[in-house]
Amino acid sequence: MTKRALAIISFGTSYPDARHAIEVLEQSLANSMPGYDFYRAFTSGMIIRKIEREEGIHIPNPAELMEQLQESGYEEVICQSLHVIPGLEYEKMCAQIRQAAGQMTVKIGQPMLTSQEDYITVCQALLGEMPALAADEAYVYMGHGTEHAVNAAYSQIENTFRFLDAERVYVGTVEGFPALDYVQKRLRAHNIRKVWLAPFMIVAGDHAQNDLAGEEEDSWKSILTAEGYEVEIVLRGLGTIPSIGELFISHCQDALREI
Repeated sequence: MTKRALAIISFGTSYPDARHAIEVLEQSLANSMPGYDFYRAFTSGMIIRKIEREEGIHIPNPAELMEQLQESGYEEVICQSLHVIPGLEYEKMCAQIRQAAGQMTVKIGQPMLTSQEDYITVCQALLGEMPALAADEAYVYMGHGTEHAVNAAYSQIENTFRFLDAERVYVGTVEGFPALDYVQKRLRAHNIRKVWLAPFMIVAGDHAQNDLAGEEEDSWKSILTAEGYEVEIVLRGLGTIPSIGELFISHCQDALREI
């Protein structure tokens, strides 16, 4: 009988409470793949080391996991990415998997935002979670951002919101463009008084709890509050939204069909 594994691979988080978003997705994906044994890997070496140091738990990176699966006699492996975009971390993951796959048949499920249909699906899912906005309210998402060309995905998400007639939903990033200064211009242009802040990330981890919602003066919450906006924080990772889980399941099923 063929031994089959489902490897669910995310950037990871060192915040135990935020890890719940990853666990929700893992459980949904594992339930959708009967006959496949579930395994976890993280792509962030920094997070892997921190968890091992602080919690005494070792989570393998993709290369380590592939080697373990080979040694355990697995023949078919579906690797489902939980990354938001196909950026640097996703490409690193793919390279590690291909180099360590050996004789196993391995297929990789796409990250959250891959096709135009994915953008529509994600925006519709998020709009379904938002409160009704008054004319002087806006909803602002903080994405991670990247030096990779796929950073344009964050502007594309805002354009998709606009296509769906959500004119006061803005997207900025911590480490790319558009940044907070872009969001501030949008808020001023639309005479916004109240801002809802939420992470555009699978987990509400370090960036969400500190760069977005932290009490330090350089957090988005502190900066916007100092400018006179009423700020409401929605500290929820995208991984906890059922429709996002269904999208990842769809990508996983696409990979399964390639076996």
